[in-house]
Amino acid sequence: MAPDIKVAIIGGTGLDDPDILKNRREKRVTTPFGAPSDSLLLGEIDGVECVLLARHGRKHDVAPGHINYRANIWALKQEGCTHILASNACGSLREDIPPGDLVIIDSFLDRTTNRIQSFYGSGPDSLPGLCHIPMEPAFCPQTRKVLLETASKLGLKVHNGGTVVAIEGPRYSSKAESNLYRQWGAHLVGMTTVPEVVLAKEAGLCYGVIALSTDYDCWRDSGEKVSHQFVVKNFQENVKKVTSLLLAAVSRLKGEDWTRTLQDTQNLAKESVMPPNEQRDSKGDDKCSLECQKAK
Repeated sequence: MAPDIKVAIIGGTGLDDPDILKNRREKRVTTPFGAPSDSLLLGEIDGVECVLLARHGRKHDVAPGHINYRANIWALKQEGCTHILASNACGSLREDIPPGDLVIIDSFLDRTTNRIQSFYGSGPDSLPGLCHIPMEPAFCPQTRKVLLETASKLGLKVHNGGTVVAIEGPRYSSKAESNLYRQWGAHLVGMTTVPEVVLAKEAGLCYGVIALSTDYDCWRDSGEKVSHQFVVKNFQENVKKVTSLLLAAVSRLKGEDWTRTLQDTQNLAKESVMPPNEQRDSKGDDKCSLECQKAK
C-alpha cells in the first residue's frame, strides 16, 4: 500500500492566498530550535493534506540571513510533512533565462556566511552527534520529475535543471560577483536555498524548488539592473505561474508511488548521523555506538 503524503509549501509574499487551501486553519507552533517564521496554515489541496509557511513571515519582515531555517523545517517535519515544495525568486545569470521563466533547479553553490546548516552539532540547542549528509542529488529527483511534468502539462516555460548561487543577502551582488558566478557556470542567484535544502535532507523530507527568474541581476551591460522594486514587480506579475504549478503539482504528487523514495530519503538521513561517543570502557577508551561503528 502506497504511503500517505503531506505536502508543505514554503513561499513568500503572494503565495499566502486564502484560495490555495481548502478548510484552512491557522496553527501557531514552536520547536526545539525556536519559533518558525510564522504560524502554519493547514488545509487541503485536491484532497492532499498541506501546510503553508511564509518563509519571510506574512509581513515579509524576516531578512534571508535572519530566518530560523531550522525551526521552519523542523516545524514542517513535526507536523508530519513528507514533501516540501518551495518557491524562490531569483536573479538570472543567463541570457536564455529571462525574467518570468521558471527553473526547476538541481544543484547549488553556497556563498552564505552566517547560517546554521545542521540540526546536529555542539550548540546548546543542537541535536547530539554530527550529520554528514550527502548533497548529491541535492534535490529530490522524483519531486523534480513531478514538477517538470506538471509544468509541461500546464504549458509553462520551464528550464530543466540549473545551479543557484545562494548568497547571504539582503544586499544584491556586485557586478564583479555576478560575473564570477557566471564564470562558475551558475544559472541563478538567490538568498534562501541554503540552508533550507540541506536541512530538508537532514530531516528526511523530499524537497523540490520552483525558481522564478525575476531579473538579470547586474551582470548585463544593458537593461535594467536588479532592484527591490523590480524584483517585487516581476514576482507579482508572474506569481500566478508559480501558484498554478504548485497546485497542480500537489495533485500530481498524490498519484505517484512514494514508497521507495520516502524510505530511501529517511534512511539516508538516519545513516548520515554519527552519534557522540558517550561510553568508555574500563581503560577509558572511547566506544562508539552501533550506529557510529556502521558509519565508519
